[in-house]
Amino acid sequence: MLTITQALHDQIVAHARKDHPDEACGVVAGPAGSDRPERFVPMLNAAMSPTFYEFDSGDLLKLYRDLDDRDEEPVVIYHSHTATEAYPSRTDISYANEPGAHYVLVSTADTDGLGDFQFRSFRIVDGEVSEEEVRIVDAY
Repeated sequence: MLTITQALHDQIVAHARKDHPDEACGVVAGPAGSDRPERFVPMLNAAMSPTFYEFDSGDLLKLYRDLDDRDEEPVVIYHSHTATEAYPSRTDISYANEPGAHYVLVSTADTDGLGDFQFRSFRIVDGEVSEEEVRIVDAY
């Protein structure tokens, strides 16, 4: 189960909406070994695409150095889908290389004209996808 604060949830959703119609992407870092998302790190979608996201390699290197310096790890890796449901695509699955991370997908596809969105979390290990419950809390 992913437990995440309302504030972090809202930041992820706001980023997805802001970058629409392109996919948004980023990380929520937390203390190594804690499974507690704490620090919101929005990233640039270097692909600038409505159907694909890609972290900029320089930004990614900087992020991992920063995580090491802070004794953190990526607890949540998130991105948005702009025209489809919030479920990992084959490409998403092939790029999932953090077995301990929660992979959050936000769909900004507006299927009913009301601006609804989906916020779902998955574990992706060795190509196997498992959806998990998301629990939103005010604070840890």
